[in-house]
Amino acid sequence: AQAALQALNAPQSGRLSMTSAVAAEGGHRPGQGSVLRVIVENLFYPVTLEALYQIFSKFGSVLKIITFTKNNQFQALLQYAEPMNAYYAKMALDGQSIYTACCILRVDFSKLTSLKVKYNNDKSRDFTRLDLPSGDSQLPLEPSVAPAFGTQNIIFPSYAGAAGFAPAMGFAQGAVTTSAPSGQMAIPGITGVPENSVLLVTNLNPEAITPHGLFILFGVYGDVHRVKIMFKKKENALVQMADATQAQLAISNLNGQMLYGRVLRATLSKHQTVQLPREGQDNQALTKDYSNSPLHRFKKPGSKNFQNIFPPSATLHLSNIPPSATVDDLKNLFTSTGSTVKAFRFFLKDCKMALIQLGSVEEAVHALIELHDHDLGENHHLRVSFSKSTI
Repeated sequence: AQAALQALNAPQSGRLSMTSAVAAEGGHRPGQGSVLRVIVENLFYPVTLEALYQIFSKFGSVLKIITFTKNNQFQALLQYAEPMNAYYAKMALDGQSIYTACCILRVDFSKLTSLKVKYNNDKSRDFTRLDLPSGDSQLPLEPSVAPAFGTQNIIFPSYAGAAGFAPAMGFAQGAVTTSAPSGQMAIPGITGVPENSVLLVTNLNPEAITPHGLFILFGVYGDVHRVKIMFKKKENALVQMADATQAQLAISNLNGQMLYGRVLRATLSKHQTVQLPREGQDNQALTKDYSNSPLHRFKKPGSKNFQNIFPPSATLHLSNIPPSATVDDLKNLFTSTGSTVKAFRFFLKDCKMALIQLGSVEEAVHALIELHDHDLGENHHLRVSFSKSTI
């Protein structure tokens, strides 16, 4: 099976072997940034933005993708949160085919240091900016890649009767396949419809997880409307986000994260919505509607929260701290939840904000769930987010 699919099915082992390879070379070379240019050769089946996202996000947090046609070739620019993620992805995926013997990925570093995305649609997506309009097409980014845009549309051949191709192509077991009528890509281990906003979350710790805990955690990456923990299998839950982009953002950042001693798995659900139980049903306490919650972070268009979305980290950003709160007050608050406080500092210009570094990423995830919206008195409720900074 192709490396792209092995990466999807066993991302951890792939990352470990590549980490050692990178270490042997002394880290990634200077001048290699976090933006990759991807050319798809021998485009026999359509390749969607969502498919690229699913494949490349196995190597780290994908922030932005732009797809376009240039020189009659389907191409994409893809920006990771970290250059090392881009290095891993290039090492693993360059020269691999998404389908057997076709749709071959050519992956190289782009000269661009960052991508400017104007619209969130099927051609371009900024997973850090949920407020972007859908637009009709991507505007030119920078002079160096301007010729790639213009009025060209990406046109794929139609696949009338494509069902006959699959056996003839001899797809390897576990390969990415298309459902013939629509040419829709189905990737092993990734189910659901790309435009779906409902997540299936599995491998939860039934002793510790609650609908409120999932609401707070997934609420870091979008506005959660409903949460349902399965009555008969409490390791599984459905989380309904406000839209499909937020759902993808949550998958990108939370899939594989340790939560209460277990590795959380998040993927798109086959369900389009989370049904609320009728009055008196046994599972009423396990299904909650949060569509009108005051704790939504992304209600206001243009809010700064859109620009401060980061993967889970051991350092938390605290805000809305009352003037009377001291360093010890806040340290003691986090210690009381079982966290180990490694470092703490107030912002110099604004004592309403602070950074706190805990013993591990998992500790920080637990603390965020427990203490976001904690009442600190004086009509101040603590706001907790993951930070990209360290102390």
